[in-house]
Parts: sequence; C-alpha cells; structure tokens
Amino acid sequence: MYYKPIEIANSLDITPSALRHYESWGIVPAPKRKKNGYRLYTEEHVAYFRCIRAMYPGFGMDITRKVMKYIQEGNATDAFWTVNKEQAKLQQEKVLTDQTYELLQESFVSTLPEKFSKEKMTIGYIAQLADVPASAIRHWEKEGLITPHRDPENGYRLFNQIHLRQILVIRALRRTVHYLEIMKNIVKEIEHNNIDEAKKATKAALENVNYQNRNQFHGVCELYKLCEVLDLVK
Repeated sequence: MYYKPIEIANSLDITPSALRHYESWGIVPAPKRKKNGYRLYTEEHVAYFRCIRAMYPGFGMDITRKVMKYIQEGNATDAFWTVNKEQAKLQQEKVLTDQTYELLQESFVSTLPEKFSKEKMTIGYIAQLADVPASAIRHWEKEGLITPHRDPENGYRLFNQIHLRQILVIRALRRTVHYLEIMKNIVKEIEHNNIDEAKKATKAALENVNYQNRNQFHGVCELYKLCEVLDLVK
C-alpha cells in the first residue's frame, strides 16, 4: 500500500515540504516514484516519519538524525544506546535540579550542608561542588551573572556560599531562561538572600525536565515501533 505525501503530512500535522526536508537530509529512505515523479511512500516511510516527529521534542534534531542513520544501516543497537545516553544526561539534569531546588528551600547560607560551608573557595573547588566546568563559571562571570571576590595577593578568584547558590541556580536554569537580563535579576535576588524568584524559576526548570522526560519516552516508543516494522528487533 502506498501513501500520498499529503496524507502522511495531515496525519502528523505538518506540511508535505517537511517530509521532503527529511528525505533530503537522508534520514528516511528515498521513496519510489511514479512516472510523473510523484513519491510513493510505504508503511516503512510512515513509521520513519512518525518516529522522527516523536523523537524531535525530546532529543532534538541532531540526535534524531544520528539515530535515523543507524536505523537505515540496520543498526538498532547503536540507535538504542544513543538515546539511552541522552536519557542518562537528562537523569543527571534531574538530580542536579532537584538538589538545587532543595538547597533553595533554606533561606540563610548558614544552613548550607557542611560540605558547602567553606567561606573562601577556589574556582576549581566550587566547580567540582556544582558539577560544572570552570570555563562555564568564567563565562558566567564575563556575562555579569556572578562577581567573585579576588585574592588581594595573587588576584585569584575566591567564591563564597552565596556564589555557590548563584552558580547552582544558573546551572539549573540555563536551559529554560534564555534572556540574560532575566537571569541576572534572579541571580541578583540570591545575592540579597531573596530567593523566592529563584525558587519559582528552578521549579519551572524542574517541570521542564519532567516534560522532556515524557517526550523522550514517547520518542523511544515510536523508535521501537519503527524497529518492529523494519524487523530489527526480535
């Protein structure tokens, strides 16, 4: 059975041109054509298109394209491990965002856990605590999000507990707060120990992670269905 592009496009709520884009990117097999040039899409093509549309919200197009390349090669194993790696990254993001939200529930820096109690921390030490690269912290400083102290003798950056809170919040929000001035305002409130806005923004970031998790499972579900159609799983 063959399908017209408009039939598939309507079922997925996209335009026929989107189908042609996927084809031109090489992430679906090239269809047969009629003598007049019209494409002849099969059940396999429908499964590919459904999988692509389902995977995109949770994994993004770069990962989706990579996975579709593996599937066309008949390599379901690497396709599954690729999405598994992305799910592991999201799990780590969930853990870190949860920790940040919990940390923000306490109003005073004196209540921070003992491992966060150092008043003067180097960039290497605070980067390890916050689980972010030191280069990211330097970038956030350049953007005006944080302002570490400087050792008067050697000029090295020195961070305190408030800086740590700011870094943890920036890390949690960087995927959901895209406007620099909004981020600056949230971080500034932490400096004045007014963390209500930071709590709200971090909670929103956590909700976004949960939403992405559901999208990823939807994508994995359609990926497995595609593999069944192609007889790549037993």
